[in-house]
Amino acid sequence: MDPVRVQRVESAAVAALVVVVTVAVGYAWWWLLALFLLFDLSMLGYLRGPRLGALCYNLGHSYLLPALLGAVAVLAAVLGDPVDWLGVLATAWAFHIAVDRALGYGLKTTEGFPHTHLGLIGPARRDRTE
Repeated sequence: MDPVRVQRVESAAVAALVVVVTVAVGYAWWWLLALFLLFDLSMLGYLRGPRLGALCYNLGHSYLLPALLGAVAVLAAVLGDPVDWLGVLATAWAFHIAVDRALGYGLKTTEGFPHTHLGLIGPARRDRTE
């Protein structure tokens, strides 16, 4: 099986798991949708060029930061002082990344926005397949 397809299927599974976890811990599921586009603000780096754009986008679309937020939220809850907004933000962020990757929007290279670790996206992909 194609490794890109495997990553996309895995990402769909992560997105489904995030929905289950969100509901299981008592957060409102609709936060996942309400905050969905917030994380695409990381694309604003492209206003300064492809190098900064890729850096900003990749920071906003890496699992590292939502995982850290989630760990802080869990630690706060364990210590008896839950910070629910951190958990909501962490799950919504992970959901966004997982859905993006399931749709084929991978981490960016410095070659420009359509170039990702999962292949070309958008018109660049269509142009190459024609």
